[in-house]
Amino acid sequence: MRKALTPPEARMWTFLKTLRADGFHFRRQAPFRGYFLDFVCHDRRLVIEVDGASHEHRESQDRTRDGVLAREGYRTMRFLNADIRDSFDGVAATIRAALAAHSPTRAPLRSAVPPHKGEGE
Repeated sequence: MRKALTPPEARMWTFLKTLRADGFHFRRQAPFRGYFLDFVCHDRRLVIEVDGASHEHRESQDRTRDGVLAREGYRTMRFLNADIRDSFDGVAATIRAALAAHSPTRAPLRSAVPPHKGEGE
C-alpha cells in the first residue's frame, strides 16, 4: 500500500471525491481479497485502476486479479496514465456512465424504515 499518489492517481482521486456530492463514496488503496485496489466504490461494486508503464508487463496478473474481483461481483475499469493526463474529460464521463448504469448493491444506511421510539426527532 502506497501513501504517496502519482500525479495521475492524485487527479483521479480529486475527481472521485467530487462524486460524493452525487452519493458515490470511493475509497483509496482499499484492501480486498489480498489486493489493494487503487479506488473502489463498494456500493456500486466498481473498481478504478490507474495503470502506468509498469502494467504493460503485468497483463496476466491483472487478468487474474480482475477475475477474482469479478467473481465477487466487482467491475474493474482501467485507465492509463496518458489517458488521465491527455483526455480526462472522457475518462470522467466513462466513470459517470458506469456509475449511472448500475444500481447500488446495498441498501443505503438510512433506509425507509422509521426510527425506533425515542430516536429521530
